[in-house]
Amino acid sequence: MVASCFLRKCLTALAGLLLLSFGSLAASQIEDQTEQFFRSGHTNNWAVLVCTSRFWFNYRHVANTLSVYRSVKRLGIPDSHIVLMLADDMACNPRNPKPATVFSHKNMELNVYGDDVEVDYRSYEVTVENFLRVLTGRIPPSTPRSKRLLSDDRSNILIYMTGHGGNGFLKFQDSEEITNIELADAFEQMWQKRRYNELLFIIDTCQGASMYERFYSPNIMALASSQVGEDSLSHQPDPAIGVHLMDRYTFYVLEFLEEINPASQTNMNDLFQVCPKSLCVSTPGHRTDLFQRDPKNVLITDFFGSVRKVEITTETIRLQPDLGNMESRYKKEWMDEELMEPLKYAEQLPVAQIIHQKLAFTILFRISFSTPVVLGSSMRA
Repeated sequence: MVASCFLRKCLTALAGLLLLSFGSLAASQIEDQTEQFFRSGHTNNWAVLVCTSRFWFNYRHVANTLSVYRSVKRLGIPDSHIVLMLADDMACNPRNPKPATVFSHKNMELNVYGDDVEVDYRSYEVTVENFLRVLTGRIPPSTPRSKRLLSDDRSNILIYMTGHGGNGFLKFQDSEEITNIELADAFEQMWQKRRYNELLFIIDTCQGASMYERFYSPNIMALASSQVGEDSLSHQPDPAIGVHLMDRYTFYVLEFLEEINPASQTNMNDLFQVCPKSLCVSTPGHRTDLFQRDPKNVLITDFFGSVRKVEITTETIRLQPDLGNMESRYKKEWMDEELMEPLKYAEQLPVAQIIHQKLAFTILFRISFSTPVVLGSSMRA
């Protein structure tokens, strides 16, 4: 009998220890999942999209930029988090046979200009100085919010640039140029000022790979449409308007992005393969040595989409309020208000007292700073 009681107590104690260990294990797993959920340094997305070319024959560069703009908006980045810089307005150009439109495909099905394009820097505002000021945050206090890159150390930033370039430089409106050293230093300032978490740089220009050769700041991934010594070629000529509609590299990148939705699990390695030399004619390049994560673990939507953190739970959450408790609470508050003696208007706002005080102050002020007061009819000052 004693042995059976002792055995029962031992089994009970053992069961309690097992339950405790399982409970602590489950708690630690929940803590690990919670920590992993909140550990990501990425909480918001920004995009800086820059077309550096003017004049009608550079129609394709405006179409490139507007097409990327359309894609990032479709995937969830709002206009408030997009800085759009267009050096020319092709939609209103006198040569445009279809005013107020910009097309990126020769069948003229998709107008990428649309009705809701918000251009932040246009025409001669698109300069090297303004671009660098946007990146580094060194802008005048009077600059409106729409022209600011209000990112922080939890921001993933997409920077897309297109235009005419060469070995180590990109031209701005055929009047000035930005060098790869200036661009690299601007990114370093952004990192030092904690203006990004991760940065994706994409450039479609001749000898584009030369623009990321000088990068030295951490957490930057870069893609280019061509290697040093190669031209980046145009695509889709349209005889009706006399110009090409897009560049090859951007065309195939956007064709790839059209298959992406906000819940896609497609990674950056897939983006590296979208435009082989057989399609682009040039040789696209990419650089990942400064990036801390493996590109295969980086989702396309980490840069082209908007953050949607979702925590899945199996527990039931009661959304309907307890009407009984609410009714009793409101009844109690109503009774408390009824018990309070209502204030009279004069007590709430003693106007008469205020007026009397003001008149008394005025009389004293005049007595202090005016001529001597007459005390009697026979006495004069």
